[in-house]
Parts: sequence; C-alpha cells; structure tokens
Amino acid sequence: MAMVGYDIRDSSIEYEEEEEEEEEEEEEEEVGTELKPHKKKAMLEFRCKLQDAIMDNNLFPRSKNDQELEIRSILDISLWGVPLLPSEGHEGTDIILLKFLRAKDFKVSEAFEMLRKTLIWRKEFTVDGILEEKFDSHLEESHMSYFCDTDRDGRPLLYNYFGVLKDKELSKKIFGAEARIEEFMRWRIQLMERAVQQLRFKPGGVDSIINIVDMKGSPGTTKELRMVCNKLLWMLQDYYPEIVRRYVFVNVPLWFYAYHTLFCKILDPRNRKKFIFARKTRVAKTLTKSTAPEHIPVQYGGLRRENDDEFSPENEVLEMIVKPGAIESIQIPVNEPGVTVVWDVTVVGGDVAYREEFLPHDEGSYKILIHQDKKMEASIRNSFYINEPGLVLLTVDNGGFKKKRVFYRFKLKPTLPMYILLRPNM
Repeated sequence: MAMVGYDIRDSSIEYEEEEEEEEEEEEEEEVGTELKPHKKKAMLEFRCKLQDAIMDNNLFPRSKNDQELEIRSILDISLWGVPLLPSEGHEGTDIILLKFLRAKDFKVSEAFEMLRKTLIWRKEFTVDGILEEKFDSHLEESHMSYFCDTDRDGRPLLYNYFGVLKDKELSKKIFGAEARIEEFMRWRIQLMERAVQQLRFKPGGVDSIINIVDMKGSPGTTKELRMVCNKLLWMLQDYYPEIVRRYVFVNVPLWFYAYHTLFCKILDPRNRKKFIFARKTRVAKTLTKSTAPEHIPVQYGGLRRENDDEFSPENEVLEMIVKPGAIESIQIPVNEPGVTVVWDVTVVGGDVAYREEFLPHDEGSYKILIHQDKKMEASIRNSFYINEPGLVLLTVDNGGFKKKRVFYRFKLKPTLPMYILLRPNM
C-alpha cells in the first residue's frame, strides 16, 4: 500500500513504497479476463442494471416539465469514447464498468449511482466540449501542469509544479476571483480529458495515468489553494474513478505531512492508498521504480532534457551499481580519433564524488582531467573531442553507506576539429 502513515523517516517511506508495489501487482491481476467469482457476479449484475436503465430510459432522473430524451440518444450514450450499452459488446465497456466497481469495492448499487452521477455532472459541466475551449494565456504559460512522456507501462505522466504560485501576481490571476477559480477548474478538467484521450480502453491497453505533484517552492496552503485542491481531488475521485493510478508527491516539505492528515479526510480509503511521498533526497529513487530514466526530467534526477534531440531511443541507457564505500568507473573506448564523445550520467540519490578524464593509449601522452565534482547532486551531460585513441573514464566514488544506482548513455559522432573549421579559405 502507499504511504498512509506520517513517519517521514527514510526507512518508513521505503517500506511503504515496497508495499505499494505489491498492491499494484494484485490490481494488475484483476484487469485480466478472469475475475474472482464474487467480482464476476458483481460485474454481471452491474451490466444488467445498466442495460435495463438505458433500455427503459431511466438512467437520468426527469421531472414532468423535462422533455423526454430521445431513445436513440440514450442508446448511443458513451463515456470517454466508449459505448456504455453492454449489449453492444464493445471491448472497452467492461473496462469502464470495472473502474466504477473497483472505486466502490464492487458494491453494484453504489457503482451504478457513481456512474449515473458522473454522466449527469459531465452534462452539467459541459465536459464533452471542453477540449475546444481556450483559456487565459497565464494558465498555459505558467507550466503549472504538463504531460511529459510515460512510465514503463506506457501510462502518461502528468507533472504539476506548485512552485510557480510563489509569484503573487500569477497566484492572484488564478485565484483572485470566483470566476477565475472556475476557469482554473475547467482548465484542469480539460487536462484530464486530454489525458483520457491518450488512454486505450481495451484488454491490455493503458487505461490510467500517473499524477506527479512537485511541492518544491510551494508557497504553502493558502485558503484559496486548499479550496481548489480539495475540490479538484474530490472531482477526480468521483468523476474519474481509477483514471489516476498513483499520486506521487515529490520534494515534499515537512509542513505538508501535517496538512495531508486533514486533506485525506475527503478521500475514500482506496484513493488514500494511491498517495506516495518523496523528499528531495528520494525523488529520483521513487520515480525510477516505475519510469525509465530517459523519460524523467533532469530536475528530478532523470536524463530527459526539454527540446533536446542529442540522444535517440537507439542510444541505450545502461545501469551500474556502486556499492557502499566502493569506486566504479564507466569506460568509453575510442580507437579512432576525429570523433566527439557525448554522455549523460545521473546517480540516483546523488551525494557521490564524480570525475571525468581522458586516458590516451599512447604512454607518452598526458592524461586529461575533463571535469571533477566533489559532490555530484544533479544529472550531468558533457562531451569531449578525441584527437588520439584512448579511453574516456567516468568515475563514481560512493563514500556513503547505501548502494547507488548509476544510469548513463553515450554516443560517438564524427567531428571536424575547430582549427579546420576556423581556417581561412585558401
């Protein structure tokens, strides 16, 4: 299970992260074609209940003054692009229904009511047309929320950075009036609808996202921020069940743990288990458990750089383990001169000594120190032009008491030396 206690010692967090991984494996089994007998019975009952409600035009409550809904529009009703009428036999219908059943612990009546309220809310909130809406530029330009790659299972990663709210002028633009708060909520729901568009509701398809919340530089829990977060989380819980697989909070300050004890009261027990917390020293370790380092931004200890095409998927990311008190090196041999070596290196958890050097094969040549850090705390990219055969050596000195995982990649590209490029034309 995810973190539900509030002991912020590293050992406690690590223990709870391991439990969370075990629970994920159990949930994956439920996605398969065979459910346990009582869950299979609940699914059949849910299908029948929904089928009858649609066929009898009783899915939505109507007063005498309401105009009768056309039976054809009811039969065509869908959610997230998936038809809901079970008898149509769409491959995604049961996957959608299973999300509502899980959210209500396979209690059919409660799952049905949750689905009905979701459809009513979408109509009242005009969600179906929200993707075409345009919002004030400060929301888009704030980079408060954005999608960035996927985890190892293909789930979209939605990053949220609350540090931008330290800008009081921007915060006032977003939360300064009730109308602006409503616009912010619609913008956030638009993000969820964009997330849903990336999902595939079919057997074996990716049907959930990972929500990553960066608390670095957050201004704290202002009244407006608390209200918006509570309302948003309540909407995601009630109207997007099981669409968010995990909430990963990174760079978590101490004050947030106390706030979370109050914040989680609006959540049901199942959703509380989806919360994972990581302090600054554990951000990379937490994220790399489920996401490849090349898909994690460099500010979180990964290798991904914005607007960067230096490396391609063909440039394999390798891993090296450095034991406590040990020194390990990455060797990049270069047998032909006239190339530039480019490399990326990140150490999960940092806090190691790091050195880059070039060792020529010719014993008469000098060793060249390229770069040296007494304490490596961030991802590093560097390059070096090779004018004679030799070896680029990247050394990690782990003086700590815990093993370190090192991720790296490199490539060689032919390069003309600068003296040729700068030589005047004859």
